Amino acid sequence: MPNMIWWVPALPLLGAMLNGVLAIVQARFQLASTKRLSALIALAGPMTAFAMALYYFYVLAGFDAGGFAIVIPPLFTWMDFGDWVVQVGLRTDQLSMIMTLVVTGVGSLIHLYSVGYMATDRGFVRYFAYLNLFLFFMLVLVLGDSLPLMFIGWEGVGLCSYLLIGFWFHDPAKAAAGKKAFVVNRIGDFGFLIGMFLIWSALKGAAGHDGLALLNFVVIKQFALQGGSVLAPLATAICLCLFIGACGKSAQIPLYVWLPDAMAGPTPVSALIHAATMVTAGVYMICRMQFLFIQSPTAMATVATVGAVTAFFAATMGLVQTDIKKVLAYSTISQLGYMFLAVGVGAFSAGIFHVVTHAFFKALLFLGAGSVIHAMHDEQRMTHFGGLRKELPITFWTFFVATLAIAGIFPFAGFFSKDAILWAALHPAFPVPGHMMLWGLGLATALMTSFYMFRCVGLTFFGTRREPGRKIHCHKEESVAMLLPLVILGVLSVVGGWMGVPEAFGGADHFHHFLSAVFVPLESAHEHSATAEVLTGLATMLGAVVVGLMALAIYSQQMPAWPKRFAAQLGQVYELVLHNYYVDELYQKIFVQPLAWFSRTVLWRGQDATLIDGIAVHGTGRAVLLIGRLSAALQTGYVPHYLFGLVLGAVFVVWWIVY
Repeated sequence: MPNMIWWVPALPLLGAMLNGVLAIVQARFQLASTKRLSALIALAGPMTAFAMALYYFYVLAGFDAGGFAIVIPPLFTWMDFGDWVVQVGLRTDQLSMIMTLVVTGVGSLIHLYSVGYMATDRGFVRYFAYLNLFLFFMLVLVLGDSLPLMFIGWEGVGLCSYLLIGFWFHDPAKAAAGKKAFVVNRIGDFGFLIGMFLIWSALKGAAGHDGLALLNFVVIKQFALQGGSVLAPLATAICLCLFIGACGKSAQIPLYVWLPDAMAGPTPVSALIHAATMVTAGVYMICRMQFLFIQSPTAMATVATVGAVTAFFAATMGLVQTDIKKVLAYSTISQLGYMFLAVGVGAFSAGIFHVVTHAFFKALLFLGAGSVIHAMHDEQRMTHFGGLRKELPITFWTFFVATLAIAGIFPFAGFFSKDAILWAALHPAFPVPGHMMLWGLGLATALMTSFYMFRCVGLTFFGTRREPGRKIHCHKEESVAMLLPLVILGVLSVVGGWMGVPEAFGGADHFHHFLSAVFVPLESAHEHSATAEVLTGLATMLGAVVVGLMALAIYSQQMPAWPKRFAAQLGQVYELVLHNYYVDELYQKIFVQPLAWFSRTVLWRGQDATLIDGIAVHGTGRAVLLIGRLSAALQTGYVPHYLFGLVLGAVFVVWWIVY
């Protein structure tokens, strides 16, 4: 059975290929609708892969000590340079198995939801081909046994995100959002590549025999943990380069700007890519390379600081958004910052724990938002909603459960993962300078998260309809394919956190112990008690409850006036936050416009049009024409002219010989 692991990524790939062929055949021969067949193909792959992943999770659960892993023989050799061999192989350990369950499990639910959400879209078959292909690359990313194989999945999910974000490419704004995501991710990926090259360069000199898989995770770990490691002098540079890649993929400062625009894609795409899978790839990569990051205090401090600042920064922007998907987009950036804060202070299992719980409640929030948008005829502005809890009861209750979870309310899933992160920041296992300030940013972020999420609930589901000057008929909840995933994710948002209940709360912390076989153990230098941990967590939750109820009371009114008065008092500060600190405009001025001018003026007009086309290509042609015309002028047809030329040539030859 272990040799069958490769079927887990292969099944979604097979679905993508079949749906791709089906889309081409349908377009070529103008066939009747093939949506049922396409949906069956698209659902079969992820669901079967999830079932297989559950089996392997059961196998690994019996060997959660000692770092047991399921390894299949390499499928084939990808690159062979003598002292560097890259083989395509898969390795399933506790960390990759948790990520595989999230990708296939939540991915399957989003596929099912998409059947109802995209039912009337003309690109139905093409959509599922892209969605299946995305799952394949994400599974390669988490199951690959080497950095090059991870990078293939890393680039693949970037490609698929471009295809899915710009799925409705006939709209220029949506097409531009896809291109923006692709370009920003390439900037981060360049850092990832440099990090890989630095590792290879360091290990190449240390390798003592041919055929060593230098970028295999097991090999890198062996070198990183041995005394006097050759990687130690380069650890900071390597980790910072890898972190640049993580910032691009996981939308951290300064490369977060693509994710809010990525809401241009279909809402299920937002749930899959920007809640449960792709954006968590950076967190997974750092956890996978944990043995190297702990060699560099500078890199760890950078990860924690960037994570905390990003969490706080994005939360402030989420407070003022009126587009329901933009609220969730900035919330995603903020929650990803939490994850980086956790891994930066050495709480790697807490970071992955939040990846899992976030996949449950954020996917539910996006799908719930999609249900509202679908019912309101593609309207996304919360200021045009109101009173929808009676018309969309299942959507309301599941969305409300997810809000309680993301706000960190006991006993919902987000409470335990957020509490683990904040407690780790307060008592870091890895010595990070200024950890109290980072904890303060995390606490403030938790309170703001509660405020903007309950604001979202109040504006969308309470009061009465607010759309100015027109009445939009709200569709009723009818699609079982859309409602069933909401209910399942709602249940997971309630119980999902109980697998990681810490001992301070009377639990066994199964999640942490399951992952302890993968991570190098770190001993906390801070003394703390279980009572203090419980009191700190409950105090944070109490603050979130108070702030959330305040937001709900304010925004449940028909036309809340207090926020407008407060915004008027803030003046320029409110405008700054409302326009997202003008970061996009700043990037346009500093990077985009100068680069566009350089490309247009120097590269195109100067080099391409003038040098290459004007001088090299057209100049060569004109020179040949000129030579031809001069030669033609010498051909007069008169014998005396030719004799004169012959004599002149003979005189020149004699002169050359004599002198």
